[in-house]
Formats: sequence, structure tokens, C-alpha cells
Amino acid sequence: MKKFEKLTSRVVPLPIENIDTDQIIPARFLKATTREGFGDNLFRDWRFDADEQPKPDFVMNDSTYSGKILVAGKNFGCGSSREHAAWALQDYGFQVVVSSFFADIFKGNALNNGVLPITVPEDLLEKIFSRVFEDPHTELTIDLDAQTLSLAGTDSQFHFEINPYKKSCLLNGYDDIDYILSHRQEIETFEQAR
Repeated sequence: MKKFEKLTSRVVPLPIENIDTDQIIPARFLKATTREGFGDNLFRDWRFDADEQPKPDFVMNDSTYSGKILVAGKNFGCGSSREHAAWALQDYGFQVVVSSFFADIFKGNALNNGVLPITVPEDLLEKIFSRVFEDPHTELTIDLDAQTLSLAGTDSQFHFEINPYKKSCLLNGYDDIDYILSHRQEIETFEQAR
């Protein structure tokens, strides 16, 4: 995985609640066995019509909005436990998803695949949406090491929670195997002493 560094980015606002994993990546696209290409079908049924043409009213088809941060409504990633939802977000280019609530399995899958899910209070989520709709160039700064989210142009800085192990993995660009291998010397020393 790529190391997560401090990120300052514009955002893509998606103020829809209860976005489930089948909306994130429809089941008919789950046939691949590698992670590549899933971003092409992220929110496929919302992004494209039956003739495969982009729907102009969907935010990801509006050039006004761009960035590496998706800000979504409450209860993001509910539904089935498909890891492909995190793959699709990551492959599309999102590094962070901000919402007021995440489904637990989605949250774990996102963290395991290098996508940082940040849970914020509903009033802050609404403030972010308002600022972005007023000024689409509004940026968020995510400092994983300090565990803060800052909204540009305001004094809003929010301290978010994250599992210390997952934080370490993201900061170092480790998946679970990489983390174990990073302790190879200690493991070998322990085994030799047995």
C-alpha cells in the first residue's frame, strides 16, 4: 500500500444517506480477481445511464467538484460486506471518505485497503457540505499523524479516532503481511531463543 501522508484536497460532496456497497460497486462488476479497474464502475448506476452515457446531474460527472476526499451522508458502506467497495473507491482515486457514520465491515475493509474513513459529528458534516456547495474549491486537510481534519477558511479542526494498529499501517504503507514482515528480526530472534 501507499503511505498515507498529510493530505490537503478539494472534496467531492455526496450528501446521500444509507449508501450501500451495491450502490458503491454493483454486484455485476464483482467478477474480477484483481483490484484494478473497479474505479471505472464506482457508483456505476448513478454515474451512467442505460446507454453508458454520463448522467450530468451526478456529482462525479460535474467538473465543478474534484478531489481525493469523498464526503458522504450518514451510514456510508452499509449492506453486503464486499471488499470491492473499498477497492473501487481506492482505484478511482479517493484516499479519504468522510461521513457521520460508517458500517463496521466497510470501515475495516477501507482501512485494510488504504482508504481512510473519518467519522465526524453530523453538525460538522453539514458544515462541510455547506462550505463546499458555497465554494467548490474548499479544501480539507487530513493529518493522520495528528488525527485531525481541518476545514479551510474556518477555525474548524476536528480530532478523529482511529485504531492505533491501522494508523501505523496507513502511515507506513503496510498491509497486515507487511506489518508482520516489518518485525522479521524480532520474530527470528524469538524463534532462535526457543
